[in-house]
Parts: sequence; structure tokens; C-alpha cells
Amino acid sequence: MEKLQNKLCIVTGAGRGIGEAIATAFVNEGARVVVTDKDEAAAHKVATELGCQYASLDVSVEGDWLQIAKQYPQIDVLVNNAGITGFEDGAVCHDPEKATLKDWRRVHEVNLDGTFMGCRYAIGAMRNAASGSIINISSRSGMVGIPAAAAYASSKAAIRNHTKTVALYCAKENLNIRCNSLHPGAILTPMWELMLGNGEDRVRRMAAFVKDTPLNRFGTPEEVAALAVLLASDEAAYMTGAELTIDGGLLAGTAVNLDSE
Repeated sequence: MEKLQNKLCIVTGAGRGIGEAIATAFVNEGARVVVTDKDEAAAHKVATELGCQYASLDVSVEGDWLQIAKQYPQIDVLVNNAGITGFEDGAVCHDPEKATLKDWRRVHEVNLDGTFMGCRYAIGAMRNAASGSIINISSRSGMVGIPAAAAYASSKAAIRNHTKTVALYCAKENLNIRCNSLHPGAILTPMWELMLGNGEDRVRRMAAFVKDTPLNRFGTPEEVAALAVLLASDEAAYMTGAELTIDGGLLAGTAVNLDSE
């Protein structure tokens, strides 16, 4: 039987990358999926290909969430996937000394505020049934310091913590609403393309980015989506407040450790 049969699932930032892969995996498991993205054209394209619904949603805008709540007052699964790195428009200083307050706040508005509002909406949309699954996409960067991406790391760390707060709150309210976080490492999505390029050096650049990853490769969006399916399904009924890393072994140590003894 399909693991998500007839579950109504909303995926944010599903116009490409990990979000698109999660939406695809959910549809393949029998879910009724709503593809949302700030880029309405991208959301429409993915939804059309998958044969599901779509909605425009800028997760940093409260009014957009209120509109989603009106359209979908009851859901089974929400994936808070939409996020930014802060480098979308090119090289910007995001270290703790030179980052501007404006840039710092923008990353947090999308990543952290967006997740907060998503969780708030989901709890309300799941309360009548007293059950559901909230999946927050954090990052391995939310578990370690990243000097050149201070805002991104901070926002993802906060998502990690807020996930546990939501899980405990729902349990305290006697709601079977589970909230868990996923922590991907280097996943080969469109955001990497500017850094990797298409020239002769692409292979070399790819190898350089994953040289400290024990499995010595990028992960795929589909591998992240497989974990999202698990957390969304009833098979994970006893998992809440948990964090799952999918980083090729990076946080277990480094590739150097494998040869150290």
C-alpha cells in the first residue's frame, strides 16, 4: 500500500530542488500534494507535471500564510522546505564581522520566520484531527558553525531548536502532531550550479566540495525526499522532536579520520 495514501500534504519551496523531489515522492506514495513556491511559475510547472495543486507562497509574508490557511484549513502533512542561503544574488559577506543587519535579517525572515509561521499554521490545520506531521528542513549547517555563512547557520540552528519546541508543545496539548527536522549536507540542487559551473573544471570543483565527506559524493534530492516520506508516514508514528542527518557521514567525522588509525 502507498505510504501516504490520501494524505493532504503541503510542500513549501517545491518549485525546484529538494522541495520538488519531496513533492514528487509524496505523489508517488499516493498523497494529495499542494506545491507552493514564491516563484508561482515554477510551482505551476511542477504541479502540472505531477498532476496536483499549486499555490503562490512567500513564506516570509504572513498574509500569504493566512491565504493558505483559508484555502487549506485542514491538512495532514506540512514540509517547511523553502529557504535561502543569502548568496542568491552573488557574493555577499555573511561572516560575523562584516554581515549587514539587513542581510542577516533577510535570511532569518525566510528561513526562521517562514518556518515559525508554517508550524503555527500547521498546528491549527491539524488540530481538529489531532494528528499530523510537520517536517522542517534544517541543515547540517544548523549543527555546526559556518564562519562564512553566519546568518544561514544561525537560522538553520534555530529551526532545529524550534522543531523540538513544537514537538513538545503538541505533545503537551495531547495532539498527535509530530514535528521532526531533516539536516541535509551537500545535496546537488540548482543552488550549487553557479559554484560548480559547466566547464572543464566542474568535476574538479565537485570533488573539492565533497573532499571532507566520507562517502565522497554529493547527495541527491531524491535521497532527502525518501526520509521525508518516512517522517510523513504512519511508519514514523513514534518519532517526534527528532533530527535526521543526511550528509554522507560528514558530521560523524571527516574523511581524514578514516585513515587516522
